Amino acid sequence: MLRCLNPWRRPLLSCSWSRLCLFKQYLFTMKLQSPEFQSLFTAGLKSLTDLFVKENHELRIAGGAVRDLLSGVKPQDVDFATTATPAQMKEMFQSAGIRMINNKGEKHGTITARLHEENFEITTLRIDVVTDGRHAEVEFTTDWQKDAERRDLTINSMFLGFDGTLFDYFSGFEDLKNKKVRFVGHAKQRIQEDYLRILRYFRFYGRIVDKPGDHDPETLEAIAENAKGLAGISGERIWVELKKILIGNHVNHLINLIYDLDVAPYIGLPTNASLEEFNKVSKNVEGFSPKPMTVLASLFKVQDDVTKLDLRLKISKEEKNLGIFVVKNRKDLVKAADSSEPLKPYQDFIIDSRESDATTRVCELLKYQGEHRLLEQMQQWCIPPFPLRHHHITQETSCVL
Repeated sequence: MLRCLNPWRRPLLSCSWSRLCLFKQYLFTMKLQSPEFQSLFTAGLKSLTDLFVKENHELRIAGGAVRDLLSGVKPQDVDFATTATPAQMKEMFQSAGIRMINNKGEKHGTITARLHEENFEITTLRIDVVTDGRHAEVEFTTDWQKDAERRDLTINSMFLGFDGTLFDYFSGFEDLKNKKVRFVGHAKQRIQEDYLRILRYFRFYGRIVDKPGDHDPETLEAIAENAKGLAGISGERIWVELKKILIGNHVNHLINLIYDLDVAPYIGLPTNASLEEFNKVSKNVEGFSPKPMTVLASLFKVQDDVTKLDLRLKISKEEKNLGIFVVKNRKDLVKAADSSEPLKPYQDFIIDSRESDATTRVCELLKYQGEHRLLEQMQQWCIPPFPLRHHHITQETSCVL
């Protein structure tokens, strides 16, 4: 027995491990025992695991939840994988009197069961038969490694048994310890299966890596060669990933890399972007939890750039209005500021505006401009009770630092 120490947090793992040659790959196994793992065992999960054991079907925690647990973080969402087919799961749950909800995922192998007021999303192990860069036709399997092979990144390809046994076919745990983001197998092949994986690579790079700049040359080459494939991905899917990149770590490095690799034109970003302005603003907002659009607006030179982005990514009305507001007012309100009362133009704008989110927009603009002292003053000014002249300001629209 060996005791493994998690180098990026406190001691996390009490484990033994072995490497078994399996299908020309190495399976790395060990035991995870941590408070975060134990906290998952609710009454609902215990009932679920007991049922799968009774029916002789394997069930494990999969993907991102395993990554989070190994990082000492309790996952917000837990996905499960199983050797049982959707038909077997449906029969099993019906016989046990367990309610199933949201049957939209059934054709992809996913069944959602509700036990003890909790939802459990369980997906049958799969193999991609045909892929077109956006969607995949799958067939079901009982081979855990085959399912791991079809996943995007090594750190997302691991499984965890309910006795704490980790199943790692592609050195995902090693990569997690070393703060590395790698595709499973060949980067080019993984990307061509789903071009959105280009943005997922950037997103997890910002989440996992300590210091920016260390990329596998083969990965960057694969991204550059296949960037145009993102043109066929829906704007909504792209925006979900891009927002997470914008509020993650190393955003300056990653957005510049997106331009260097010629990814930007295919995801709605302007070709003549103000990268110098972006570099300045990305430093201004550090530590102040900006909205994604606040950071992204620094790339835009004119308001029409926001409109073009909306056409490609289908952003919300609130996001579009914030982008237009920042581009329009990022210089005007600063010019209007008097040295003796620098906050006054911003206060007057809020007072004169009858829109409920005016305060939020102004606070985002102050983050954008790096006016941290004024931002704190604005926060104090927004605290109730408000003067009658700006009674429309509510606590919900006050500044968030």
